[in-house]
Amino acid sequence: MKYVISTDRLTKVYGEKIKAVDAIDLKVSKGEIFGLLGPNGAGKTTTIGMLTTIIKPTDGSAEVNGYSIIKDQDKVRKSIGIVFQDFSLDTILTGRENLEMSAQLYGLKRDETTKRIDELLDLVDLKARADSLVKTYSGGMKRRLELARGLLHKPVVLFLDEPTLGLDPQSRDSIWKYIKNMAETERTTIMLTTHYMEEADLMCDKIAIIDHGKIIKEGTPDSLKRSLGGDIVYVKAPKIDVNALKKLSFVKDIQNKDGQAKITVTNSSANLAKLLSSIHNVKAVELRSPTLNDVFLEYTGRNIRDENGDGSWFEDVMRQSQKR
Repeated sequence: MKYVISTDRLTKVYGEKIKAVDAIDLKVSKGEIFGLLGPNGAGKTTTIGMLTTIIKPTDGSAEVNGYSIIKDQDKVRKSIGIVFQDFSLDTILTGRENLEMSAQLYGLKRDETTKRIDELLDLVDLKARADSLVKTYSGGMKRRLELARGLLHKPVVLFLDEPTLGLDPQSRDSIWKYIKNMAETERTTIMLTTHYMEEADLMCDKIAIIDHGKIIKEGTPDSLKRSLGGDIVYVKAPKIDVNALKKLSFVKDIQNKDGQAKITVTNSSANLAKLLSSIHNVKAVELRSPTLNDVFLEYTGRNIRDENGDGSWFEDVMRQSQKR
């Protein structure tokens, strides 16, 4: 088995016209953390739903752990773990009791259960609170318990649908640490969806960007950022002569709207001064290396968090700069 997850023109159509997932091809290797990135409605959750046998494909095929998601659904389900966006824990039970109940549902042997639960509680740093009621847990603690439950039966693949959605930054950082630790310790293949580009950049071995049901770009985080061809300069000025800037040999791309320009340049350390001298009355400037959000903007024409496509990417960049 070359790939743990493979799809061949996997498609899901709702009604007669809505293609939620449009003939996508994905290959995920064992032990990989694979990120599926895109805005709401792009097809991420539908893709996960088909790969976990929750949603029936309209066309195409897929295999998980060597089993067909159509013909071998029971075998697929035994091979996977799932952590959904919304919490699904029983809050009137303790953390340990939640894991014990799930172990029974998975059909795990009693003599194996205690050891396995202790291992996972250690893995997600919840052993000290294992016998506390889940209703007393913070959001981050609940998510860590969900991750432990997803790994309880030693799945070959763990699917995480927006695993840090709604968590504070500190809790998100903690969750990502545990996810990475799980991939290394358990050798579990992980496929996740997320809106947080910076987290995907840090955590994922490989990334696919999905928009309108199609995979539009795929690769490692570094290769995706290199595909933009240089550093990004954001400039705000009353008037920007795009034609003049395009004649500069180090300028690779310009996007300009109402005096707000995004300019891709090579060797920015040597060429930034020359670039700015070619623009009159510069009001604001931001220079940085490409991010995955820049990649998403380049290939989709919008920011991943901009659902309507009419937001100001320049203002978003400046807000992020002020946070730093």
